[in-house]
Amino acid sequence: MSKSIKAIVALSFVAVVAACGGQQEEEVVIVEPVAAEPTFNKF
Repeated sequence: MSKSIKAIVALSFVAVVAACGGQQEEEVVIVEPVAAEPTFNKF
């Protein structure tokens, strides 16, 4: 293989590893508001 082909393959490999290896999953936390139930008083 020529040096230029090896360089292209090496750079491609580094690009793929950098793109896939650095991802982290984001944690999504959903907080629902808690509302008090209405109370009905008879007077």
